[in-house]
Amino acid sequence: MIRSLFLLLVAISPIYRSIGFQADIIDDLSSHFRAGNSKEIAKNFAPTIELIIIDEEDVYSKAQGEQILKDFFSKHQPTKTSIFHRINNSQNYRFGVIVLSTSKETFRVSITMKKFNNAFLITELRIEPAKD
Repeated sequence: MIRSLFLLLVAISPIYRSIGFQADIIDDLSSHFRAGNSKEIAKNFAPTIELIIIDEEDVYSKAQGEQILKDFFSKHQPTKTSIFHRINNSQNYRFGVIVLSTSKETFRVSITMKKFNNAFLITELRIEPAKD
């Protein structure tokens, strides 16, 4: 009985994902920020991304953005994250705010995503000191 139920769940899981019941991307990104995993975060970057990190702002390629984020994590070791805000009720847009605590200070991470070919990609990533 349990095996049959398990096989049924495995069989229908692709259907749930195709109609939008997949895990929220903000949850996944929060986990990657907590781990300081720039490679996994960058997998969600659009081909060009606007990065605003503390006082530096520019548009970068996906590879450049990953390297800049990796450098940020090397200077600010993550300790924990929490999701502060999310907008996920649009078919073409996602937005989230993650509070990122590091060994030195706390940051507010704002993530703007747009849908490209059935996947949400990050078009803007803003990391700024959290306001008390």
